[in-house]
Amino acid sequence: MREIAGSWLSGPTSSGTEPEQAYKGERLGLPEHGEGSLAPLGVRLGALLVDWFLAYGFVGLVVSLGGAGLLGGETFSAVASWATPLLWGVSGVVCVWLFAQTPGQALFGIGTARIDAEDRVGLIRAIVRVFFVFFLIPPLVQDEDGRGLHDRATGTALIRTR
Repeated sequence: MREIAGSWLSGPTSSGTEPEQAYKGERLGLPEHGEGSLAPLGVRLGALLVDWFLAYGFVGLVVSLGGAGLLGGETFSAVASWATPLLWGVSGVVCVWLFAQTPGQALFGIGTARIDAEDRVGLIRAIVRVFFVFFLIPPLVQDEDGRGLHDRATGTALIRTR
């Protein structure tokens, strides 16, 4: 039983079929440092928080300038509870689709790239990524390269752009 469970309990490289990587992203053909290397978790988290606060601030600005009247007179907290995640999701999809990075990612010097082709991420992959990130658990479950389930599902990675 130990041999069976050891393949997943000991970690992703414990199967013995592949040599262990010298650094995260080596197996993907990415450099160890600098532009094109995998972005660390702290930087990715910082970018996510910036994007979330931008969406929250934009919703707050719209509501404070009288946008609540357009929304049926709801209070800020009621509007923010549904408008912030909606705006965050839409802006995330559009920005990754068109520019390969969200404003938060641009601020932190990272971007979203496909690892299986030179093409852009594309609309469908951007939608799937944002959908998975919204639930927070997929990005936290990472493989040996530090890529979350959302990146594995879409064949993407967050890489350094500078």
